[in-house]
Amino acid sequence: MFKLPDLPYPYDSLEPVVSAQTMKFHHDKHHAKYVETTNKLLESAAETPTDLESLVRRSGQAPEKVKLYDNAAQAWNHAFFWNCMTPDRAEPGGELAAAIERTFGDLVGLKKSFVDQGAGHFGSGWVWLTAKGPELSVFSTHDAEDPLTRQGATPLLVCDLWEHAYYLDHQNDREAFLDGWFDELANWEFAAEQYDAAQGLGPVWRHPGPG
Repeated sequence: MFKLPDLPYPYDSLEPVVSAQTMKFHHDKHHAKYVETTNKLLESAAETPTDLESLVRRSGQAPEKVKLYDNAAQAWNHAFFWNCMTPDRAEPGGELAAAIERTFGDLVGLKKSFVDQGAGHFGSGWVWLTAKGPELSVFSTHDAEDPLTRQGATPLLVCDLWEHAYYLDHQNDREAFLDGWFDELANWEFAAEQYDAAQGLGPVWRHPGPG
């Protein structure tokens, strides 16, 4: 059975962009429900996967397992999302900074692409910064979809576009949430580790295995 991972920081450490109240609902209720439902579906099907990543990829290719995919992918997406935020933000550096400059001109250009993609996304989903080898791209996905099912795409950062991620703090102003999130919370150290992994220089982040 998969377990709900702990947050890597206190509930209130991302304020004022994301309040402690939002974090408690988001992590303890929404994320927990995805994990719980994934486990129930696996138990009913007598499946015992060794890792969440392979489960997401496998169920994402099986139309008859769409409910399992939706819940497993959302469990993975949320665990990844918590690592994409930090209360101790620093500017991107090294090879990632060079890649941002090549693709977007500078961090301002990346922010515009990221915020525009997220704010313009219709309905629920996620906005991602990914790497395919040294090349960066920004795109949004609907509902539970994530880059695990996209060949060669390594996620570096993601921001949640579902209303429960921001409505208590920003009401329906998703753009204001994304603007503050990018400026104040984006974890560029984590993104740099993921970018190095995309170049074969270390392991990619993986969800804790079942225990």
